[in-house]
Amino acid sequence: QVQLVESGGGSVQAGGSLRLSCAASGYIAGFSYWGWFRQVPGKEREGVATISRTSGKSAYADSVKGRFTISEANTKTTLDLQMNNLTPEDAAMYYCAASRAVFGSIRSLRRDDINYWGQGTQVTVSS
Repeated sequence: QVQLVESGGGSVQAGGSLRLSCAASGYIAGFSYWGWFRQVPGKEREGVATISRTSGKSAYADSVKGRFTISEANTKTTLDLQMNNLTPEDAAMYYCAASRAVFGSIRSLRRDDINYWGQGTQVTVSS
C-alpha cells in the first residue's frame, strides 16, 4: 500500500504562484508514475501533470504547459507541483496520484491508471 498526503494549497490572486507537495509513504517502490489531478464541482477529475519515476520525464495538460512544473525529490518520496501565473480557471481541488502502470513512453496519467490517491488540497484563485 502507498499513502499520499498533499500540502501547500491555499488562496492566491490571479497571476500569483503556489507550490503543492505530496509526501508518499508505505511501499513507495510499488508505483512507477505519479502526478497531479484536479477537480472542480460538477466536472470530471482531470490530469494536470505526470512524471516518470524511472526516466524523470514529464507530461502536462495543455492548459498548464509553460506555467506548471512537476518535480520529484531525490529521495523519491516527495512530489512537487510549482504553479505560476495562476488564473481563476486553475482553482480546484488538487489530488496527488500514483500509478503502477507501465507505459512505452511518457504520457499524462488518466483516472483509470491510478492505483493510489491522496485526499486533496484546495487551490483558490481570485481575479
